[in-house]
Amino acid sequence: MNYKENYQRWLSEKSVSEELKAELRAISESEEEIKYRFSSYLSFGTAGLRGKMLAGTNAMNVHTVAHASQGFASLIKQEGKEACERGVAIAYDSRNNSVLFSKVAAEVFAANGIKTYFFESLRPTPVLSFAIRHLGCIGGVNVTASHNPKEYNGYKAYWEDGAQLPPEHAKIVSAAIDETDIFDGVMRMDFDKAVESGIVEIVGTVIDDEYIKNVTAQLVDPSAIKAVADDLRVVYTPLHGAGYRLVPEVLRLCGLKHLYTVYEQMVLDGSFPTVVSPNPEHPTALELGTALAKKVDSDLVIGTDPDADRAGVMVRRHDGTFVPMTGNQIGALLLEYIITAYENTNTMPSDPYAVKTIVTSEICTKICKSHNVDLFNVLTGFKFIGEVIKNHDDIGNGHYLFGFEESYGYLKGTYARDKDSVVAVMLIVEMAAYYKAKGMSLYDALCAMYEKYGYYKERTVNLVFDGFDANERMSSFMKNIRASIPESIGGKKVLAIRDYLAETVTELATGKVTGTGLPASDVVYFELEDSNVLVIRPSGTEPKIKIYLLLNGSSSDECEKLMDACSECIKLWN
Repeated sequence: MNYKENYQRWLSEKSVSEELKAELRAISESEEEIKYRFSSYLSFGTAGLRGKMLAGTNAMNVHTVAHASQGFASLIKQEGKEACERGVAIAYDSRNNSVLFSKVAAEVFAANGIKTYFFESLRPTPVLSFAIRHLGCIGGVNVTASHNPKEYNGYKAYWEDGAQLPPEHAKIVSAAIDETDIFDGVMRMDFDKAVESGIVEIVGTVIDDEYIKNVTAQLVDPSAIKAVADDLRVVYTPLHGAGYRLVPEVLRLCGLKHLYTVYEQMVLDGSFPTVVSPNPEHPTALELGTALAKKVDSDLVIGTDPDADRAGVMVRRHDGTFVPMTGNQIGALLLEYIITAYENTNTMPSDPYAVKTIVTSEICTKICKSHNVDLFNVLTGFKFIGEVIKNHDDIGNGHYLFGFEESYGYLKGTYARDKDSVVAVMLIVEMAAYYKAKGMSLYDALCAMYEKYGYYKERTVNLVFDGFDANERMSSFMKNIRASIPESIGGKKVLAIRDYLAETVTELATGKVTGTGLPASDVVYFELEDSNVLVIRPSGTEPKIKIYLLLNGSSSDECEKLMDACSECIKLWN
């Protein structure tokens, strides 16, 4: 069936609502828009689904959510009767249609005979990850598009370890979706009837209580916040999202007295009326928080995204101005603090290890080496950090200290297997308290870290590919990169190429080829002189190529000059 036939089918299909049909009739004169919406289906991968909320196969709507859920149900049923009885947990964030989509997913699982635990109201993504493990579920779903703009929604699929689906499981789900008709092949059971029958069970605060116990247990020094509680001031904003309740509750339990929340952004609203995009990585999203921080003389501003798995920070300098910290800076500071605090309190566990992704700052290598902590590098995606934790737990070896990725995701503890902004915010505040007791701000701590380990700067360049053929053009870009390896980038000689798709590491001087030791993935990694790194990969959730510059130097200025030189080289590739 071609895209035109698919379009006409949706217009005639009885199960498609009049609202969606009206939306489709409105694009009847736009060949390009019809092609964009119906020439393909949203791709289901290890990150699940993500797309704009529109009518059509290449978008988020009740039919594509039901279709994906039927595919996920097929995977679970392949695991047998016990897997269906263990069931799935479903949560959602504050986005428009999140409640609707989550109920549709529950209806599909129920119709397929799969026990479903459904959260009574919105919850952070890490609570969903925790709930899967706590309830002994075979899997779970969180309906969220994380930090994307308001037009988007998504479907994050999880497996029994609390991490997002591993690649082999995602492939099974994707194949099942491809083999299932989006209308005739999907089973659904009325949500209310499913609750009445008991196959869908509503869950709530009991899970929260257990989750909070696990989060607060991750404090490295429980006395740190209390020691400066009279003076430490923190501004927090959930950006209209799921962190609005649990983050403040955890901070107060830890002894923080002066917590100021951004009133306008404590309102749950999927239209995110106070920001252009609810992304705490961007200082503009924290402008209201920064204004409040200046008013109340706060030490820092912390924001979490709508599903509360990422956290961004603004720190105050001595002149009173606030500056943003990058995900790499926050993570590296937390890594250094956690290790140091354990050492200072003589509580460092045996065989400690940390985990980061290959696109995360190389300063972590120096930090771990100087403290005799093992560091594991994994592919992009928190599921791979979770996989390292699982492997160590399975063999009973090593103690996990901390893991993070440059995209503002952090986790301490093994109670969940996805990034958790609730525990991250708690640790950031604990760290701020530790340094405040020393007469230092987090900005001072950052400067001291660079003085100790050298100057590191990171930058991500996004090459956006619009249109229905975006995936094809992205694929061509990656092929061209592999076909024309540069001798140098930004004046730094290329020493080796790691092609994670071919699973090879090639030393350019000798031609020696070894394995990457990681799963196959469409990533090209340039090892440059002086431990500098450039990584190129397609985004797993958006139509863009991401280029990561991980650079270092003897000074901030030296780093910046190298960054500019590498950025000029990248412009020639596009």
